[in-house]
Amino acid sequence: MNRTLALASTALALTVFAAHGSEERRPAAPIYGVELPADYQDWPLIAPAQEAAPLNELRVVVGNAVAMRAYRDGVRPFPDGTVLVKRAWKHVPSPDFAPASIPGDATTVQVMVKDAKRYAATGGWGYGRFVEGQPVDEAQHRTCHACHSARVKDRDYVFTHLAP
Repeated sequence: MNRTLALASTALALTVFAAHGSEERRPAAPIYGVELPADYQDWPLIAPAQEAAPLNELRVVVGNAVAMRAYRDGVRPFPDGTVLVKRAWKHVPSPDFAPASIPGDATTVQVMVKDAKRYAATGGWGYGRFVEGQPVDEAQHRTCHACHSARVKDRDYVFTHLAP
């Protein structure tokens, strides 16, 4: 019985190692080491936003399953494993209907990852900012937590509310 259990545990460990060991490492943001999640484009919508001048962007915030549960259940602070992604595009007038707008070129993808131990110095959050899939320079990453801390510290450093 113990031998069977040991063999099963070894097989499981090898399967997990093989699954994770075969994953390609993605570019990581400086300072926090946050990676752009592979499947974020398929995540559910948390809320849309429009950024006025000078950025003039259309934005959406999406979240992984942990984030969606926390939003729906009103859990704050957000639990470890929460990942929020803000996608942004240039705001372009629709060629088909003048009062409407459409997304133009992608501008940035910003990521927040909750890990209370790893990011204890920044309220439990790690940040990443990416352009065309590559992290931007360290100087831009230094502004992330300062902005969130100054404005939404009382909301677990998160700006976005779940859209009704």
